[in-house]
Amino acid sequence: MITVATRPAKDSVIYDGQCRFCRSQIAILRRLDLGGRFEFVSLHDPSVRRELPEISPDEMLSQMYVVDRQGQARGGAEAVRYLSRKLPLLWPLALLLHLPGTLPVWNAAYRFIARNRMRIAGSCAEGTCRVPR
Repeated sequence: MITVATRPAKDSVIYDGQCRFCRSQIAILRRLDLGGRFEFVSLHDPSVRRELPEISPDEMLSQMYVVDRQGQARGGAEAVRYLSRKLPLLWPLALLLHLPGTLPVWNAAYRFIARNRMRIAGSCAEGTCRVPR
């Protein structure tokens, strides 16, 4: 977890808005956010670099981040775990994601999916789904 100076009005999900796979996953999260609790922002939005200088561009390209209203930024599997606690329709998933000792497994699974998202999505324009290693 990274502490950032920004305190967003809503918990903010930062994702790669140029990646087909990422956009499809965010579309699902938008539908699950029945209360409108989250803001979804592409990492390519100029405001993201200004408001979150603590997170490097490579880090943002390698994983989704959730920045909560207290300025705590969670990336990758930790972000997914956070979302599973905050979106009621994901609570059943939260039980599995929060089993003691399983975070290393979820981190590895997240990194594998992130590295292979171009293949999973079928194709991405101009290689935008490539993840820095």
